[in-house]
Amino acid sequence: MISLRFCGAAGGVTGSGYLVETGRAQVLVDFGIFQDGDNRRERNRSLGPVDPRRLGAVVLTHAHIDHCGRLPLLIANGFTGSLHATPATLDLLEIMLEDMAKIEEEDTRRINRRRRRAGEKPLQPLFTSQQVGQLLQRARPLPLGNLTKVATGVRARAIEAGHIIGSASIELHIEHGDGERCLVFSGDLGPGDAPILRDPEPPTSADLVALESTYGGRKRPDTRQAVAEFKRIIEKAALDGERVIIPAFAVGRTQTVLYYLAEAVREGRLSPDFPIYLDSPMATRATQVVTAHPELHDDKTRQLRDQRQLEADLRGLRIIESVPESIALNDSDHPCIIISASGMCEGGRVVHHLKHNLWRHNAHLMLVGYMAEGTLGRTLLDQPEHVEILGETIAVRADIHRIEGFSAHAGHDELLNWLAPMTESRPRVVLTHGEDDAREALAQAIKERFDLSAECPGIDDVITLE
Repeated sequence: MISLRFCGAAGGVTGSGYLVETGRAQVLVDFGIFQDGDNRRERNRSLGPVDPRRLGAVVLTHAHIDHCGRLPLLIANGFTGSLHATPATLDLLEIMLEDMAKIEEEDTRRINRRRRRAGEKPLQPLFTSQQVGQLLQRARPLPLGNLTKVATGVRARAIEAGHIIGSASIELHIEHGDGERCLVFSGDLGPGDAPILRDPEPPTSADLVALESTYGGRKRPDTRQAVAEFKRIIEKAALDGERVIIPAFAVGRTQTVLYYLAEAVREGRLSPDFPIYLDSPMATRATQVVTAHPELHDDKTRQLRDQRQLEADLRGLRIIESVPESIALNDSDHPCIIISASGMCEGGRVVHHLKHNLWRHNAHLMLVGYMAEGTLGRTLLDQPEHVEILGETIAVRADIHRIEGFSAHAGHDELLNWLAPMTESRPRVVLTHGEDDAREALAQAIKERFDLSAECPGIDDVITLE
């Protein structure tokens, strides 16, 4: 008997994790942090049903922290198995987890200073940089397309998912009786028209499919319209001698923004010498990973790279490394574009850029990603007269623009099209990584189009394959 237990992202979009038990081995697919809910800190410290000492392997779909952020906890609790992911995902994983560990350690030290003064016991960070290093020592590359043994009686294959560089859907081929069962985990699927990346590739058959449902029941905003609006704002701001601040996630969104800025240069809408500053150490390292894996680029990006066109288009790009360099950007008001993290304006260097530029009439704030409730980015979407930043009241005089359509997730119809080739094998379909209304809408569409009844499990639910 094969069992599948859901460790997160069941009725929500964070904390992804699937525990597969075969009777001969245990394999964990993803183990990410929860980013929603008041009790998320406690939930992130919990291993749930996972006993790291019994795990033979972990297979990772991609390096976003809602899929990988709890992995170092396994090391702290006795994990001695192997970690498998595509080479690009392993490169990004080091960046993401090292940064997360650094923030955890710094935040915990600051909190513990207050707790000591209050006579309270100190807290421990979620995990440490040392544990990240120990985890990475257990990493094994899983190149796209290769069927690789990961545990006793279990082989894994990674297939292009088109979400971020290195992202993959995972096939687990499990020895079962006299034959084999195939479990497919979609991971996060990208849209078919994303720049830089290749389109998602669906598997052709499965006994069970765990399908993400982020955009269940919804079409993504039109990308072409979003890109046109993005370029229009950039062109006008440059012509008027104004400054544009773009908060962007380090992995994925930053590279997309740079790609469209390069297009604007080629189209004559932005001077190639107009100053563009990338002020995010993590985004800089992530961009280097994207550049280092041309085998994962789509045809157009490979052609631009071979012609060295992107370098020519972005000759105005400057990488900001040090804190003094970042501070210096706000010591003047010269026209420029500043791309900085974090994407929701909750931390990082972008907060300082907002503090020094939101009050200006000659500034623009371009919000190009999802803004969760309770974040500064979400507050700014409502165009308030003032906001509090770093303990200071800041007037909001800059023009604020919301650009929808840059999402790295597949839309409703794209999810159905990805599933279609596997439906001939009549798999069991379970919907995860989506709110309940999104899952219900997608389940209804799967029933109508394929006559398959999709399940919507909850966290800690278990399903079995005989």
